[in-house]
Amino acid sequence: MKKSRRKFTPKFKATVAIEALKEHQTLVELSKRFEVHPNQITTWKREFIDHADAAFGAEKDNHETVSEVPVEKLYQQIGQLQVENEFLKKSLKKAGL
Repeated sequence: MKKSRRKFTPKFKATVAIEALKEHQTLVELSKRFEVHPNQITTWKREFIDHADAAFGAEKDNHETVSEVPVEKLYQQIGQLQVENEFLKKSLKKAGL
């Protein structure tokens, strides 16, 4: 029977990488503690260092994605929702609710 691969959350990977960066414990000790192969810890540590700049650049990316949505489309959605809301209010009044 084939054993399925374990999947680790990004938060777990970051925790392990940070512990490896602290260098309070050896890779062997960390691998026993977190039940992960030492090579995997080294890989996560390298990825963490390589992508550390993304932690400070994330705000820019979020603002850009918000501005990409056309304002006209948002106003159109608001108008549609208002029309539907008024229709439902009138229907409820007719039904006596």
